[in-house]
Amino acid sequence: MIRQQLTARNPLRILEKTISGGLQPGGLGLVIAPAGVGKTAFLVQIGLDAVMREKNVLHIALGQSTNHLQAWYDALFNDMAGSRHDEEIEELRNSSARYRVLQTYADTAFSPQRLEQTVGLFQTHIKFKPDVMLIDGFDWQSASTVGIAAAIGAFRSCAQRLGSQLWMSAQPHTALAKTHPTAVTPPCDAFEELIDVAIYLEPAGANVCVRILKDNGHTNIPDPQLLIHCDTLSLAAADAERPLNLPSGAHTLLSGGAQGAEALFGQCAEQWGLEEINFSFDGHEPVRTKGLMKLSSSELAQGEVSDAYLSAQMHRSYPSTPLFRKVLQSIWHQVSTAGEVFVVGTIMPDTTVRGGTGWSAELAKHWRKPVHVFDQEKTLWFMWRDGAWAEEAPPVISRTRFTGTGTRFLNDQGRAAIMSLFDRSFGAK
Repeated sequence: MIRQQLTARNPLRILEKTISGGLQPGGLGLVIAPAGVGKTAFLVQIGLDAVMREKNVLHIALGQSTNHLQAWYDALFNDMAGSRHDEEIEELRNSSARYRVLQTYADTAFSPQRLEQTVGLFQTHIKFKPDVMLIDGFDWQSASTVGIAAAIGAFRSCAQRLGSQLWMSAQPHTALAKTHPTAVTPPCDAFEELIDVAIYLEPAGANVCVRILKDNGHTNIPDPQLLIHCDTLSLAAADAERPLNLPSGAHTLLSGGAQGAEALFGQCAEQWGLEEINFSFDGHEPVRTKGLMKLSSSELAQGEVSDAYLSAQMHRSYPSTPLFRKVLQSIWHQVSTAGEVFVVGTIMPDTTVRGGTGWSAELAKHWRKPVHVFDQEKTLWFMWRDGAWAEEAPPVISRTRFTGTGTRFLNDQGRAAIMSLFDRSFGAK
C-alpha cells in the first residue's frame, strides 16, 4: 500500500493509461527533450516507479558521475516521501536499493558490446537480471545513420532477450527546441521504425508539458494533458507550490572557467559537490578546467549573433576579433540550457551589465529565464522583473541547471556574494 501511495505523483501512472498497453518487455521507449529540460529526471522517475514495483532496474548514465545519478534517486525518493520520515519509509528506502544498479561512464560512447558486457557482469556476479534498462546520454549522431541504426537494433535485441523494457534519452536538433512536435524529431526520426513509444518534454512556463509522439504504431494519439514539475518531473497539479529540497550533487553549474567570478563559481561548485561544465574552444585557455567542454566550430556557430543585433541589445560596440566572437558564442551555450542565471558585475544606467559577460544577462532576459545580478558597486542583488532591475533579497539556487558567470575583476564584495550564494543554497561549509 505504501508503495502505491508514494508513486501516486509519478507521471508514469497517467502515461501508462494513455499509452496503448504501455511499453512492452523488449520494446524501446524514447524520452526526447531540449537540453536542461529534464531527461535525466524523467528516466529516474521511470527507474523509481519500477523499483517501487519490485522490478530490477539497470540505469546506465553516460557523461555523468555515479554520485550525480545517486543524488537524483535520493532527491526524487525524498520528494515522493514528502514530510514522512518514519521507519516504514526508511525500510522502503533501504530495501529498494537491491532492485537497482547504477552504472556510469565518463564518456558518451556506448556500444552494444559494452551493454552486453555490463549486463553479463551483473548477471554473473550478483545474479541481477534487469526488468527495466535505462540508457541516458547516448549520442544519436556519433556515427553514420547505418551505424546508429545497427546499435539501436542491437540494444533492442538485448532487451528482447532479457524480456526487459528499454528506455533511452535523446536531444532534438537545436533549431527544433522551441517547436511543438507531433512526430519523432530529428535526429531520431531516422530510426522511428525501431522506436515503440516516444515522449517529448516541452517547457511550459514553470513546468514541463508531456507530449506523446509515438504510441506502439497507433495513429490516433490522445493528449495526456500532463504538466509536471521542472525539477522533480512529478505531477505539478498535485502540489504546485511545494519546493524540492534537492541535494547539491543533483545540480550542474554551467560556466566558462574564466578568471574572476567564473573561476570562483567553479571552485564553490566543486566544494559543494556539484557537477560542473565549463564551455571553451580551441585557442581559449580558461583558468578552470574541471568539467571542460570544448565546443566545435559547428557548435559555436549555434550561438552566432550579428554585430548589429549585439550593438542594439547592449548599446555599445565590442571587439570584432574572432576570439571575442567565440567567447560570445560560448556564452550562448552557458545560458541556453540553464534554468536560471547568476551574474556578478555592474548594472549600467541603460540596464545592461558591464563587460562581455553582460551578454549572458541579455540572453537570459531574451529567453525569459530568471536572472540575478549582484552589483559589486551597490553591493546588492537585483532580479530582472517586468522590464527593469528590481532589488531583491539574496537569492538561492533553485534550478538544477544554472549559469554562474561575471566579471574578471572580482572584488571582495563580489567574492563574498558568490560564496554566500552557495552557503544559502546548500548549507554553510
